[in-house]
Amino acid sequence: MLLVTGVNGGLGALVLERLAGRADVVAGSRTPERVRAELPARLVDFDRPETLAAAFEGVRTLLLISAGAAEDDVVTARHGAAIEAAEKAGVEHVVYTSLSGDGDHLPYALAHRWTERRLRESGTLRWTVLRNGLYAELLAGIAAPGPDGVITAPLGTGRLAAVARADLAEVAVNVALAPARHAGRTYELVGERAVGGAEVAEVLGAEYRPGRLTDARAAVAASDALDFQVPMVLGTYSAIAHGFLAGPGGPGDLAALLGRPPRPALEVIAGPASVG
Repeated sequence: MLLVTGVNGGLGALVLERLAGRADVVAGSRTPERVRAELPARLVDFDRPETLAAAFEGVRTLLLISAGAAEDDVVTARHGAAIEAAEKAGVEHVVYTSLSGDGDHLPYALAHRWTERRLRESGTLRWTVLRNGLYAELLAGIAAPGPDGVITAPLGTGRLAAVARADLAEVAVNVALAPARHAGRTYELVGERAVGGAEVAEVLGAEYRPGRLTDARAAVAASDALDFQVPMVLGTYSAIAHGFLAGPGGPGDLAALLGRPPRPALEVIAGPASVG
């Protein structure tokens, strides 16, 4: 049996769409009654480790979708509880959605690397790490035009090897349904062609006038972002602007695991109108 966690988020929901109707898959959620896919759902609450023994019963493969929307100590506690419960329940293989290796400069990298290390140190679990690049959908959000049609995101001339979230969901499903062939592997899943602010502006019919990090910090802090999210967003801007997330370019693990070329990031950013 395959158990998928984090199913109420964007990536998890896309994973469930691809697994709907399978008899050998269970969804795990803090709110199982809200799981819409045609799958059975179990209560999985990493903040309440006592829920995990029953949730992991009979599970052979765990697709652990990162619970990263929190401070580092909260995220590592959640992932640690999940991995410990998996070990105790006799889970055979954990597939973990991590962060691409070029993301080590990002403020939210630590919890991912801690989780990878915890999996490697397990004496009982087989594991596979999917190091996901930043979503094209994320770039569309942090580089959106203002009401005046101007993109002021402080990306400079930097570029991001962004990935379509749907492609990452497809890879996660492919690996989780046949994990044995991927045991002990760490895959770097970044886009084949990096894009920058000027290209985003072009496909959106906007103008690109990159601003300063100081101004972006003030704008994010004044929004409804949580306190810990402010440095996350600013760190992402800075890493892109300074050239750390442009990727190696060309086909890599993403295309190999998809069995086809990945969807171009600009197509995702432009939206449904760009398809066809």
